[in-house]
Amino acid sequence: MTCYGEFVKGDDARARVQKLLVTGDNRLKQGVDPAKARQSYEQALAAACEAGLEDSVRPLVELRLADLERLARESPPPSPPEP
Repeated sequence: MTCYGEFVKGDDARARVQKLLVTGDNRLKQGVDPAKARQSYEQALAAACEAGLEDSVRPLVELRLADLERLARESPPPSPPEP
């Protein structure tokens, strides 16, 4: 029999993980430093591990981290500021 408290705790953990993943995605869309997005993704994975959700979240985080690496290789260096 599952305790209601454990059920709610699991939902809270899922919501926190989802919020961290969306935060990372939004940071990328808004042009924020990719390191901040990486930080959000890594926090999401850590929260998932703590809640026992690692198996379902790890593939999502690994995909996002791989995309960050790809973007870093493909993006041109920043233009120097105009005088």
